[in-house]
Amino acid sequence: RAQMDPVGIAATAVPDAGPGPGWQSKCPWGAPKTASISCSLAEVMSEQLAKELQLEEENAAFPEVVAVAEGPFITGENIDTSSDLMLAQMLQMEFDREYDAQLRREEKKFNGDSKVSISFENYRKVHPFDSDSSEDEVDWQDTRHDPYRADKPTTTPKKGFIGKGKDITTKHDEVVCGRKNTARMENFAPGFQVGDGIGMDLKLSNQVFNALKQHAYSEERRSARLHEKKEHSTAEKAVDPKTRLLLYKMVNAGMLETITGCISTGKESVVFHAYGGKSATEDDKVIPPECAIKVFKTTLNEFKNRDKYIKDDYRFKDRFSKLNPRKIIRMWAEKEMHNLTRMQTAGIPCPQVVILKKHILVMSFIGQDQVPAPKLKDVKLNSEDMKKAYYQILDMMQRLYKECKLVHADLSEYNMLWHDGKVWLIDVSQSVEPTHPHGLEFLFRDCRNVSQFFQKAGVAEALNERELFNAVSGLNITADNEHFFSFFLNHGKKVSTFSSDGDPPIYDE
Repeated sequence: RAQMDPVGIAATAVPDAGPGPGWQSKCPWGAPKTASISCSLAEVMSEQLAKELQLEEENAAFPEVVAVAEGPFITGENIDTSSDLMLAQMLQMEFDREYDAQLRREEKKFNGDSKVSISFENYRKVHPFDSDSSEDEVDWQDTRHDPYRADKPTTTPKKGFIGKGKDITTKHDEVVCGRKNTARMENFAPGFQVGDGIGMDLKLSNQVFNALKQHAYSEERRSARLHEKKEHSTAEKAVDPKTRLLLYKMVNAGMLETITGCISTGKESVVFHAYGGKSATEDDKVIPPECAIKVFKTTLNEFKNRDKYIKDDYRFKDRFSKLNPRKIIRMWAEKEMHNLTRMQTAGIPCPQVVILKKHILVMSFIGQDQVPAPKLKDVKLNSEDMKKAYYQILDMMQRLYKECKLVHADLSEYNMLWHDGKVWLIDVSQSVEPTHPHGLEFLFRDCRNVSQFFQKAGVAEALNERELFNAVSGLNITADNEHFFSFFLNHGKKVSTFSSDGDPPIYDE
């Protein structure tokens, strides 16, 4: 066998093609014009050689891409200047550069040394391939410095002065202190408008700065007080957010269907009308179709003598404290609930308690179809109905005193309603027991109000204040001297005691 040299395979594999027709030169199976480089079989199978050959083919196929990437984007050396489009772009770029330079000169000349400057930045002809940048150009998005805001005054070093010799400036310099005071105004409350004092190079003296600082603190405290009062107090015919939230919870729980509006305002509370819901209360009380919501005011501005009625009441004496007036309001609502419960037990016509939530008391509505029952002072009754009302009130006062062990303490024609042919008592939050230090004094005042009203109304059977007092209390006080009568009422508490069977107080004469 003849052995074949591997190196000469490529050279002897295909013979040289002689001259022939033209289709033979274009045939892909024809012999190449250039001699192939001889290589071994190992080199043919090498991946590195394949990658090099592929890269050479790509560079040969796309030479213009490499040229653009290696050199500048537009120059006179690597572009074909015979193109009219390229010449026009180059001329336009040069014109835009000259135009931008002229704009910068005009801007600098127009502004000068003025503190307020304008900019022609929006009128510049900026190209994405324009790499030239001027010293006056600033990229505002890449810097935190605000060019329209003056720099804050520099701090004085610890040594207390700057400069040397005649140019020395201490920390007590008027100009330096003025600028520092202007910069310190920025620490005031956000609601206190100070303006751009630094930009105007404002210099405040220490006296002016201290006055402004004190005024800013005063305004901040006043604003806080007004905000607290608005958020935590009830106003005329309005409720605070906390009260509103409690009412929303009652509606959402189903105890109330809807709240229609305000029906009455007084010195201590605001009364709203509402329709009862279908859900029962926590203690399974049936909610009436119409309810009266009594919201006690939390301002303590219009009725400041509340403590007079509650601090000496043994039921609330241990819980009373002037240090927390808001708890007194809740105690006031709780006191009216307990007094109404006593009156309901004794059969005295009064609103029925539905539920108590903090300073909100929900009761049955005395009236019909959102129309409250008229007060006794507003209703016009004939002589028979007026006489009937008088004897009914006399009976209620006696039962209130003897069975409920209570004195209304604010009984008048303003706190008595006329509904369904009878009198209803309301507003018993200030009612006290007869053993209260001012209990008999309050009773005498109630008797005086009732007696004067019915005597003016023309009821001939109406007793005077002393006779009515004796009829209600069961006491036999016959003193003719008004001053002595008042003195006995004010000091009778010292000898008054309750008997073991619950009778009214007995006085030792």
